Amino acid sequence: MAKDRMVRPFLKWAGGKRQLLPEIRKCIPANFNTYFEPFVGAGAVLFDLQPERAVINDINNELINVYKVIRDGVEWLIDDLKQHHNEKDYFYSIRDLDRTDDYHKWQPAKKASRILYLNKTCYNGLFRVNKKGYFNVPFGNYRAPQIVNEKTLRAVHRYLNDNDVSLMRTDFESAVAQAGKGDFVYFDPPYDPVSETASFTGYSLDGFNRDDQLRLRDVFIELDKRGCKVLLSNSATDFIKEIYRQFPIRLVSAGRNINSVATRRGKIAEVLVMNYEPPIKE
Repeated sequence: MAKDRMVRPFLKWAGGKRQLLPEIRKCIPANFNTYFEPFVGAGAVLFDLQPERAVINDINNELINVYKVIRDGVEWLIDDLKQHHNEKDYFYSIRDLDRTDDYHKWQPAKKASRILYLNKTCYNGLFRVNKKGYFNVPFGNYRAPQIVNEKTLRAVHRYLNDNDVSLMRTDFESAVAQAGKGDFVYFDPPYDPVSETASFTGYSLDGFNRDDQLRLRDVFIELDKRGCKVLLSNSATDFIKEIYRQFPIRLVSAGRNINSVATRRGKIAEVLVMNYEPPIKE
């Protein structure tokens, strides 16, 4: 099936894989059955591959809700997004709605519209919550952000409906419980911080520490035993390289732009870990 070039990420996301896609493409297995992505985020790899059978997951409830609304009610979403304004006071009034008692009663489509609006107009396109789970990124003050990208939203809607794509919101281990021989699993977890001050911790209330990295490594090994093809991206820290030392590791570099200080953004060393020999691709 030919790929739709308009199927692409519909929001910005910390750790998004657009910059790393050229390297990831070199590592994609030539053949696989079902595609699993337990940390889907903005879906850069998913939308680049456009597999006919996929199981995608993320622990972030607001994010998975957006995927479901795009799948089930994209026209309503587009219409509602057109009602938003790129104006500071309006931004903060929308941002602070999750602090109200009524927010949890909102319809899923209304929540999805809010999150997409905030993502397009907040500083650096981040999704970050405080310890109480409230969205806390400041106004971005952009001149003309693209709040509504109708072509992309409709293209993602078509992809999610024309293919066998399951959406989950659970722990990464549960998300791959049904993965078996011949399936392809891509892990893109929160990265191991390269320094004590480099960790991006506001993505969800749960956090992701080194105990979680070790548990993920154990799941990687279990999937390898099942006969799955497994690919993982992470930062090239000594810790990550040590815990995956038994598997082939490819060192790569990719741009990162989520640092609040512009001069600290740029190329960082990353690893691609896999349990198979990648196809030869120029």
